[in-house]
Amino acid sequence: MPIKPRDARVEAPDLPDLGDAVTVGAPEPFINAVRSRASAPRQGWRAAFYNLTGGRFNPGLSPAEQRLIEQQRKIRTPMDGPHSVVVSSLKGGVGKTTVSALLGSFLAEGRGERVVAVDANPDAGTLGDRLVGEKEAAQLTVRKLLNNLDQVRSFSDLSRYVHLVDRLQVVTSEQEPEESEAFSQHDYEAVLDVLSRFAQVLVTDSGTGITHSAMQGGLTRCDSLVIVGSLTQDAASRAAKTLNWLAGRRWRRLAENAVVVLSQDRSSSFIDERPILEHFQSRCRAVLTLPADPHLHAGGQIDVEALKPATRDAALEIAATVAEGFYGCPTSLGRPAGERRPGVAW
Repeated sequence: MPIKPRDARVEAPDLPDLGDAVTVGAPEPFINAVRSRASAPRQGWRAAFYNLTGGRFNPGLSPAEQRLIEQQRKIRTPMDGPHSVVVSSLKGGVGKTTVSALLGSFLAEGRGERVVAVDANPDAGTLGDRLVGEKEAAQLTVRKLLNNLDQVRSFSDLSRYVHLVDRLQVVTSEQEPEESEAFSQHDYEAVLDVLSRFAQVLVTDSGTGITHSAMQGGLTRCDSLVIVGSLTQDAASRAAKTLNWLAGRRWRRLAENAVVVLSQDRSSSFIDERPILEHFQSRCRAVLTLPADPHLHAGGQIDVEALKPATRDAALEIAATVAEGFYGCPTSLGRPAGERRPGVAW
């Protein structure tokens, strides 16, 4: 009897339809397969113990290290376009330029993108002295940038007219009285328009007072406002009057979202600090203090490595608090302040 040849075709077994087996909303496979690992401490006895045991025992991060990580996270807050930060005060000698210098330095260090500090003081400001050094600051000022704005077509072109301090770009003010007084709102806005094409954050150290021409330009192009005062009767009163002046005009939103920094360089046992702090806490987004520091009090060129730990922490907290307000804030560079961008809310 002839044997029939076996059919070469093999019927494939019925396989389940995996698509039908997946439950809607079920987690993706292996999403949590990698075990989390605690960060290694880098400071104090915790770091010493961790290194001594070859990393086998991890006591975890100290509260100070956790605070530093949180500050750095806030400093890296994303933003919607170039952002203008104006540092202002109604009274001189309260640390406005010091706050501007520290804010610009720590934002540049922490964000890893182009940050520019601009001295818009029409009275021969000292931001350049504090960041660059008096002699170097006078050799390259904002006047040279103004005279060559039409030549700036790239960041390489811009770098010829700004100073570089670590990661921070610095535009210093004109030191000749005649030239500095001529620094107007039109000049300031022209400089800001060019800088905003190549930088992400612009920190302006304004002059003392808020009524001169350049300051009006600063407020018009301001996204975040920092008001500097001190924990004394006169300086706190001036800072409060600054808020009143802004709130009574078209900058109420800037005043409500302002960060107030109170310097502790001047202090007195006769002053009750609590009502001062409570007053500003009820009116602004945040109120911070900057401790007295011998290095800052000397008035020379600032070296952030020479700051006391408490001062460095306070400066980082100022930068973190200001940067935290970047998210969702509409940029006013190139348009009047307060004009919202479509789809972006405060």
